[in-house]
Parts: sequence; structure tokens; C-alpha cells
Amino acid sequence: MKMDDATIAVADPAAQIHRQNRVAHWDALAQARDTRKGLGGGYRRRLIEVYQYLVTPGLRVLELGCSQGDLLAALKPSIGVGVDFSGEMLARARERYPDLYFVQADAHELVLDQVFDVIILSDLINDLWNVQTVFEHFRLQCHPRTRILLNFYSRLWEIPLRVAERLGLAKPTLQQNWLDVNDVANLLYLSGFEMMRHWNEVLWPGETPLVGPALNRFLVKLFPFRSLGLTNFVVARPMPVRDADGGSPRISVIVPARNEAGNIEQLIRRVPEMGGGTEIIFVEGHSTDDTYEAIQQAISRHPERSCRLLKQLGNGKGDAVRCGFAAATGDILTILDADLTVAPEDLPVFFEVLRSGNGVRLIYPRENNAMRMANLIGNKFFGFAFSWMLGQRIKDTLCGTKTIWKKDYELLAANRAYFGDFDPFGDFDLLFGAAKLSLKILDVPIRYRQRVYGTTNIQRWRHGLLLLRMVAFAARRMKFI
Repeated sequence: MKMDDATIAVADPAAQIHRQNRVAHWDALAQARDTRKGLGGGYRRRLIEVYQYLVTPGLRVLELGCSQGDLLAALKPSIGVGVDFSGEMLARARERYPDLYFVQADAHELVLDQVFDVIILSDLINDLWNVQTVFEHFRLQCHPRTRILLNFYSRLWEIPLRVAERLGLAKPTLQQNWLDVNDVANLLYLSGFEMMRHWNEVLWPGETPLVGPALNRFLVKLFPFRSLGLTNFVVARPMPVRDADGGSPRISVIVPARNEAGNIEQLIRRVPEMGGGTEIIFVEGHSTDDTYEAIQQAISRHPERSCRLLKQLGNGKGDAVRCGFAAATGDILTILDADLTVAPEDLPVFFEVLRSGNGVRLIYPRENNAMRMANLIGNKFFGFAFSWMLGQRIKDTLCGTKTIWKKDYELLAANRAYFGDFDPFGDFDLLFGAAKLSLKILDVPIRYRQRVYGTTNIQRWRHGLLLLRMVAFAARRMKFI
């Protein structure tokens, strides 16, 4: 990794003056912090809490505008690199955190020979000379799955912050870029990035026991207060590039099957060959009919297909999904319900759009009797609730067909302890885990078919109450952090 201190070479005299003024300003601020702590401790502590939720420990993290390194250190990276152009700030950072790397450089001209899993710009873009130039420059430090995390002051707080500065209640600042979320989304797009989600944080920046946590954890997440937060958070990623993972990936189709004997033959015949090859893994779950025998017979009749049969030891669809995923050898993992309400012929659509996706059934018309009215209403309600919690639009949370890269699933599974084994369905474990890891969730329009064999394994009221409990659980672990 190139760790040489770098300097900016900008022809524009105004840009040079801008940089010199800010270096002097932040050097002076670093010295002032040695004797004066200020009143913004609650704000900085809340930022650390949010970033700790967003960033899994052990990743490679780059922070631009790292100041004294407190945020970077709190994230416990495997490789942590902090960049700042204030020598005074970095002197304190190096003394505090000798296990991290700190580079004195201007973000406009940064040169590193390393890629990172996460790149952070916390309260930086308000202070930059050219935001787009910085975005374009750190594009070289990204791989296809890198996540860009930003927070920046909301324009609604421009006057209150100026008043607070005059009263000595906030640290002094120089002239700021007052950007809104749409401005930042456009600059990201022009620089080759896609904004995935955004939200507001911090209603009360001071250190006030009980009041501050209540306002900053709960009230700021609710209408109408959620638009009044002091800082905007944005999660972005490099613009997707087709075949970014290289080669032609193999597909593992996981089919949980309980009392579905009449659908097995169709499943094997209708699941298409995709990518570099397709394996079908049946997980039979304590059927009371002859599903297990039907799968054995169908597999023997179709030696041309790569099929495997597992006997589920645990209970529930969630356990079956995890069992199948653990045995899968493909690069992409897909769940396909054995009831054929999602046609196997639709699977290539999921494969083509995959970046971690979620299939939606409710765009095209449903077949008659394909979904009861109570189920449809519940689906709409839970779609709204989960969209609010996850920060990404989810139209049909109950669709059983979901597709994810195996490498993303392995990361999700390694961090499952954050939620625990809470999901009996196997679907929401993927949705929650993907949102926690800032993966992109995509809705795929497909048609929802009427069941032709057997009866549904869904118990509307009992499972509906269970879903409500999961909504409350997810709100505590994801929304009100």
C-alpha cells in the first residue's frame, strides 16, 4: 500500500487558497480540542453508533477526512486507512491509534494502491472544493462490492448551526457546500456510483441523558420528525457492471418440499439450465405424503439433471433453506418454492438482474384464486412495513423466490448472530441480513400462479402474528439502533 504523504497540485489559485485556509483551520481546531471538548459529544457518539451498525468488524475501511481517527478505530477494521490534510489532526490520530494507517493527503489527489470494502466520508463533502473530483478519484479504490458511506449536514440546519457557532455551542466552520440528497445522488451518478438508500439522523446533537437518546434513536425515525435530522446519511455502491464477478457462474436452486409429491416431476423438467450449470437441491421436510419417494424417483428418471436430495433434520422452511444453502456448490443461490406458484421458467430473470435480489409477484395480474384477499392485504401491509425498516423499497416480502450470490450469503451467515435464529421462513433472514450489509435488494416482476397440487403450508393468522412479531423485532435491531 502506498502510504507516502501526498500534496495537491491544483492550477486554480482559488483552489489552493481554499486548501490552505482549511489546513490552517483544522490544525487550529486540533490544538483547541486538546483543552476544549465542546458540546458536540452526543452528535459524534451517535455517528459512531450508526457507522458501527453499517460496518461489520474486520473489513478493509478507508476514511477520507478522518480527523483524529476516532470513528475509524471504532469500526475495528482489518485494515484501516485514514486520510486527512491536517498534520495536527493526524499527529493525534497516530498517537491514539498506532495500529491504523494515517496518510496526510488531499482527497482530491489521493493515490493508494489498495482497494477497500468500505469508504467513509463523514462530515466531509460540506467542506470540499470539488465533490465530484473526490468521488471520481476514490473510484480507483473500489471493487464491485465496495460500499460508500457518507453523512453530511442537512440544509435545514444551515441557520441553526450558524447561530450555534456564534454562541460558541458548535465548532467553527468555514464556508460550506450546502448540498441536499438529490445533489449528492447526482454527483455520485456522474462519478460512476449508484445511491442505494438515504435517511436522516440526529435531532439533538448535545449530550443530554435520556432526552438525547430518545430523540436520536426513536423520534427522528418517525414522521414528521424524520425529515428534520441534522445529518443526511447515504449508502452508495459502484455502478453495477455486467459480469463483474467474471466467468459464467453456476446456479444452485434450493427447493424446500413438504407434501408436494405431485409437483416434483414438473419441477425437474421445468427448471431451466442457467449460467455455467444448474444444480437442483431438494430438501424434504417431514412430509405426510410420499414426497421423499417422489423426489427419488424423479431424480432417477432424469440423470441428465444435476439433482440432490436432502432429508431435513430440523423443522420449518427456514431450516430447510439454510440446510440447502449449506450443501450448495453454485456461485448463485436461489430459493424456489415447490408449490410452483412462481414458475421455474422465471428463474433466468432473477439470474440476469442479480446483485442480491428479491422477486416480486404483484406487478402482473394474478391468476384466479392464486392469493386470497386477506393474504393480499397482508402482503401489501408487510411490504410497506419492511420497506420502511430496510430503507429499500420491497413490494412483496412474502415471495418465496429469492436469489443471492453465495459469497454474499456466506458473509450474511457469518454475521447472523446480530439477529439470531429468528426466522422460521428463511426469507426474512435474507432480507434483514442483506439490508444490514448494505446489499442492493431488487424487485423482479413475475406472475403469481395458482397452486395445482396440494394445499398451502401457510397458516394465515398464526403466521401473520408471527410476522408482526418479526416486524417489531426488526425495528429494534435495524431502525431504532
